[in-house]
Amino acid sequence: LQVDLWQPSSPFHIVEGMVTDVRVPQNTTRSLLPYLQQANIQYTILISDVQKAIENQTGLRSYRTRRSVSGYNYEVYHSLEEIQDWMHHLNRTHSDLVHMFSVGKSYEGRPLYVLKLGKRSRPYKKAVWIDCGIHAREWIGPAFCQWFVKEALQTYQIDPAMRKMLTQLYFYIMPVFNVDGYHFSWTNDRFWRKTRSKNTRFHCHGVDANRNWKVKWCDEGASFHPCDDTYCGPFPESEPEVKAVAHFLRKHRKQIKAYLSFHAYAQMLLYPYSYKYETIPNFNCVESAAYNAVNALQSAYGIRYRYGPASSTLYVSSGSSMDWAYKNGIPYAFAFELRDTGHFGFLLPEMLIKPTCTETMLAVKNITLHLLKKCH
Repeated sequence: LQVDLWQPSSPFHIVEGMVTDVRVPQNTTRSLLPYLQQANIQYTILISDVQKAIENQTGLRSYRTRRSVSGYNYEVYHSLEEIQDWMHHLNRTHSDLVHMFSVGKSYEGRPLYVLKLGKRSRPYKKAVWIDCGIHAREWIGPAFCQWFVKEALQTYQIDPAMRKMLTQLYFYIMPVFNVDGYHFSWTNDRFWRKTRSKNTRFHCHGVDANRNWKVKWCDEGASFHPCDDTYCGPFPESEPEVKAVAHFLRKHRKQIKAYLSFHAYAQMLLYPYSYKYETIPNFNCVESAAYNAVNALQSAYGIRYRYGPASSTLYVSSGSSMDWAYKNGIPYAFAFELRDTGHFGFLLPEMLIKPTCTETMLAVKNITLHLLKKCH
């Protein structure tokens, strides 16, 4: 039975008594359901017609995505081209606060754009790195990165907290990390996860960009097989996207104090380590930042996030960007798993973009302001 595992990301993580989410082709359900009944495994059908759910998100777009960015709609999902046009537009119209640059090129030759956000108030400032869309199918990630930039630009004049953030810090924001995969998830396969690099021996594409970092590379929770969703790649930083971002972070490691990566889905706020069950040296500071961030998030709509070390809160995985950032001297490294917990999975409806981003914004501001206070 060919199934697409949504949660957890790899069969290695499945243990007895665990809830798992799988997507199956329509013709497979006839054989799968009797099999589950026989095995005495309880199941619920969450989305009965996946195709229809996909079309609700991507069909009939032209009427609502006007090219002018002044009317840019932050409550719909945007294609890679739309997101890049939006970045160019902000770079032109908000040159006082926004500077756009590229850290390199993807496997298929697309530029890897980053927005540097902040007041040029002094030569040296601490910085926060934010990336979204390491996994292509997690569309709510890039939606949040865009929302963050919008909020920063719109509230900078009126919100003292935002002004403080943009005056005292720089934000490096990468709305789409895995540009090739994200584009592919719009054009070919909505549930594509990996990059799009070619494997010569196997006729499989892509590497899991969150298993390709040089920290305990290809150990537990990653796969050596090129066709697997959690394939770690032929060697660490084999993916040009990972290599380019790692190079940038290494170069600015003294300046960057926080690394935030946005994923979906599980409603969790995770911190290191992912690859082992061990407490990080600055646990107290990171733990209190996470606790406060989760409470701030919950204050908006009552959505509860679990928080804790990734290994024990989610599952063990090696070669992740968060562990790498932490190992390379960035003291606050977090990975968010945004909404929901499986009801919609990767197909979070557009009407939930606004509440999801609104509550997440509270958590990110909370972490950022925590950063500006000294924690001992």
